[in-house]
Amino acid sequence: MGLAVLAYSGWLLEFFLPTGVSPVHDPVEALLTGPPVFRVLLAVSGVAFLLAGPPLHRLGPVHWTARLSSISVSVFGVVALLQAAYPEQSDVLSLLATVVLTVGVISLILWWPPGWRALAVAGLVIVLVTWAALVLARQLDTAEGVVSRFQQVVRAVLYGVGGAYAFIKPAPRHAPRGG
Repeated sequence: MGLAVLAYSGWLLEFFLPTGVSPVHDPVEALLTGPPVFRVLLAVSGVAFLLAGPPLHRLGPVHWTARLSSISVSVFGVVALLQAAYPEQSDVLSLLATVVLTVGVISLILWWPPGWRALAVAGLVIVLVTWAALVLARQLDTAEGVVSRFQQVVRAVLYGVGGAYAFIKPAPRHAPRGG
């Protein structure tokens, strides 16, 4: 998960590389048509998210809500791979990524313990507010770049929190096998 979040945050390189993309007006997805480093980093993050799902599947409790959480991580990886491969479809794929993230966060709310659950609820609120702000920014044709970059930060932070939970929580205990 750490590599996935780090590579997903690769868009921050725009502040160090000449891109011709306005961080204020152009959506962050516009970087995918610029220097290839942005598509490569998004593809790396996609592979890392995709591969993070199965180990998370094993770490979580054995019920559908926890399974949905790990599956949503892998599906998010597939969406990131598609976005890297087809940058011209970024609007639709970015919306799909938001839907996948929302489903994943809702599934966390259903099974995380109370303290962590509060983080997931706050994360869900932030995801929905950010999505609404992005829709509004696009409609008003103002600051879409700023809002889309904030959305990227929110996604990375939420996946980072999810990775932290998987790292910090105690490993599941299995009943001893009798013979």
